[in-house]
Amino acid sequence: MPKITPNLWFDTQGKEAAEFYCSVFPNSRITAVTHYTDAGPGQAGSVLTVEFELDGQGYLALNGGPQFTFSEAVSLLIECADQEEIDYYWSKLTEGGGEEGPCGWLKDKYGLSWQVAPGGMAELLNDPDRDRATRAMKAIFGMKKIDIAALMAAADAA
Repeated sequence: MPKITPNLWFDTQGKEAAEFYCSVFPNSRITAVTHYTDAGPGQAGSVLTVEFELDGQGYLALNGGPQFTFSEAVSLLIECADQEEIDYYWSKLTEGGGEEGPCGWLKDKYGLSWQVAPGGMAELLNDPDRDRATRAMKAIFGMKKIDIAALMAAADAA
């Protein structure tokens, strides 16, 4: 199968965003930067694209101008091992102007949507005990940042 690389459209902050994401996620790095030439449409010498990796997953940031912006229709999911990871990513990605959303969703300061969730969410929400799954889902709907202890307490309440 060919390699699939998510491309993220920014106005002019692609390099700044890539540097920020690389500072948040371990084992991450910028791998290439290209610049506009006299051919335009951006100012010659300004950053056109930034290729970067977040823990081995490739991304491309494109400084394409203000025509397109992010929406919640596309988000990046971070499956966290524990509450400490949830707290870390939630804090880092909302700092500097990010916005908390419902059910473990947030927007970072660039407007990109993220889901910060514990691993095993699908199994919990598909639990054969449908009452347990329903209690878990109701709990999630009442949260912004996911609280694993509260989620499990709600799921296990009889």
